[in-house]
Amino acid sequence: MSEPHRRLPVPPLAPGSWLGLLGGGQLGRMFCMAAQSMGYKVCVLDPGEDSPAGSVADRHLRADYLDRDALATLGQLCRATTTEFENVPARALEFLAGHGVVSPAASSVAIAQDRIAEKRFVRDCGVAVAPYAEITEAGQLASLDATLLPGILKVARLGYDGKGQARVDDPASALAAFESFGRVPCVLEQRLELALEVSVIVARGFDGAMVSYPVAENLHRGGILAQSTVPARIDPALAAKARAATEAIAARLDYVGVLCVEFFVLADGRLLVNEMAPRPHNSGHYTIDACVTSQFEQQARVLAGLPLGSVQQHQPAVMLNLLGDCWFEPGATQPREPDWRHVLDHPRAKLHLYGKREPRPGRKMGHVTVLADTRDEALEVAGVIAARLG
Repeated sequence: MSEPHRRLPVPPLAPGSWLGLLGGGQLGRMFCMAAQSMGYKVCVLDPGEDSPAGSVADRHLRADYLDRDALATLGQLCRATTTEFENVPARALEFLAGHGVVSPAASSVAIAQDRIAEKRFVRDCGVAVAPYAEITEAGQLASLDATLLPGILKVARLGYDGKGQARVDDPASALAAFESFGRVPCVLEQRLELALEVSVIVARGFDGAMVSYPVAENLHRGGILAQSTVPARIDPALAAKARAATEAIAARLDYVGVLCVEFFVLADGRLLVNEMAPRPHNSGHYTIDACVTSQFEQQARVLAGLPLGSVQQHQPAVMLNLLGDCWFEPGATQPREPDWRHVLDHPRAKLHLYGKREPRPGRKMGHVTVLADTRDEALEVAGVIAARLG
């Protein structure tokens, strides 16, 4: 493994320095706020006119991610740059690497951008994944291993929040799904009996130092994360195994930055990697209110070459995603602002809205973190809030 600290061409950046960010979504918004609270200035490159991150950044370069003039401006202004989503073009990261520090590296992001490469990499790390087949042409579906069905067909690239996925029961339905995806490369995963899903977030510096957050237990609806409970309701030995596997993947990847690995916990107790995200993750939003150092502050610390912060969790927490559905009464076609008293009536519930002007069903508009003395109490209050918001 290489020595990552030797790639760091600058000493720790002092407050007042500029940090660059590719991407203008809510993850970028929360990164901006964390970096600014530490005294840094943030320049966002994003094509959106009114993006969540661009609206709070110190400077917004509104341009395509491959716009050479915008990339040159970003590279000249910022001595270090990061990303807030994994599908940023690798060429943009490679260009910026010629001007300063880039975290994570294009080589790390490229693996996480492709499910086929990702699964091969995880297996090479000695970590288990669900049984699967690589599908690159329709003829492969006629000679599938029968044990993979029923399964889930997933596009290899650009799939997220349940998009680009289809449940299939036989070769015919798999072929129909493959055709509907435009015959792009896919993976077909065996459909497994899950007990629950969990995730682990790690932060790793240029010097190889690494910390991992408590394991989060995640509930998805319609392929979108609905709720994260931390700490997860799993055996401590299994939690330790998940954290160790995540750290092993980050080290083998020579990853620098914040990384999330999602796992399936099977009914028989086995732990399998689902996928990884080379960025802060939705399941880590609770860290803003429940931990000494949030995942976004860690991202800024890594980028600036600073020591990592403590990941200690103050209290049990439950995070609820606020989707655009909350803005629509049943049967309504026009949105209305939810009554946020349903959240703020609870003194240990923390409301975070992302500044998005247009609510749409399925669109992530914000989140709520409920803190409590016990996990059960946090779950109870979160249930009341979820019911009142509809």
